[in-house]
Amino acid sequence: MDPRLRHRIDQLRAQLAAQTGQPLAAVGIVRAPLRVALLGAHVDHQLGAALGCALDQCVLLAFVPEPSGRVTLRSANFPGTVEFDLARLAESRPPADDWGAYAHGAASALAGAYPLSVGLTGLVAGSLPIGGLSSSAAVDVAYLLALQRVNGLDLDLAANIALAQRAEGEGLGLRTGTLDQTLILAGRAGHLTHLDFARETIDHLPHPPDRAFDLIIVHSGESRALVGSGYNERVGQCEEAARRLLAAADLPVPARPRLGLVPADAYEAGLGALPAPLDRRARHFRDEVSRVREGAGEWARGAFDRFGALMAESGRSSLEQYESGSPALASLHEVLNAAPGVWGARFCGAGFGGSAVALADPAYREQVLATIWREYTRAQPELAARAQVCFASPAAGAEVW
Repeated sequence: MDPRLRHRIDQLRAQLAAQTGQPLAAVGIVRAPLRVALLGAHVDHQLGAALGCALDQCVLLAFVPEPSGRVTLRSANFPGTVEFDLARLAESRPPADDWGAYAHGAASALAGAYPLSVGLTGLVAGSLPIGGLSSSAAVDVAYLLALQRVNGLDLDLAANIALAQRAEGEGLGLRTGTLDQTLILAGRAGHLTHLDFARETIDHLPHPPDRAFDLIIVHSGESRALVGSGYNERVGQCEEAARRLLAAADLPVPARPRLGLVPADAYEAGLGALPAPLDRRARHFRDEVSRVREGAGEWARGAFDRFGALMAESGRSSLEQYESGSPALASLHEVLNAAPGVWGARFCGAGFGGSAVALADPAYREQVLATIWREYTRAQPELAARAQVCFASPAAGAEVW
């Protein structure tokens, strides 16, 4: 384990032990990594495919069991205390924009499937301004794993992915796919993770031998809040496009039509008849899935220049076809893709604020940093004053001790 992470874990455990009066040996810890998708934006909820990884930046949750069934949480990053009783979850639902909504959503999802009698007292901490890297899914996973541990539950990967997806829906009312949860739970150090949501497969692609790269994460300085954004609206537009394409081809239309269910011939035959903006949403899905397919092969042979070009295309499509990018992220997309040594970049997550990621040659690290600060400050001076840059690496999935 990285010594800096070990130090943070030791500090958090000691802090919680002091707060609760429990012995240090009684304090458990969850490491839930953040994640980034390099290709495969906005397609998981439509049964597409993606390439991404868990990151060595993470959310940490120190916890001790509470036999009474009470959950009490404090955060190193947010004010206040979250408190609720597992036996009365329906009576204590917090607002969706409260940081306690994540814990309550995770507890509700787990309690809906398994009996819970033991609560916990916990202290949660993150390490970055983490919009766009799925901090919400990471903290959901952390709460789920901690509650499972104190209640003696040992659930498999598929069950935890489903519960983490349900938790985000319970807490925030979002119609997410399973991209974030799967990368966070199933990541492997030194690998990209290839996800096929239609076939429900997970494959790990090792780094090409003798090819070094940087993953540069740039937080735009703009807060990211999916609640109240156009996220659910875009999901609905994709499903309406799928419904029309299936109906036009005289194919059965399921209760929840999705673009990944539309055969290629029906897709091509009906795409031109879709009204705006449904045509743009469908076109983004088609092209993004194709980019993921090509990107897996380019990564395997170490063609980072072509892989980066696909990332840049993905970002442009997210801006123009999916229409999810903010002005700040559009600026970052332009700045990063023009920087020396950057093979390609796109913004992370849903794109309603947050961060961007670049795949870059480590030999150009100083030039990339100088370009980011100079050009992003020129484009977005107020936000650039709050922006942050970090270098990240693919890491293992979530762990609990």
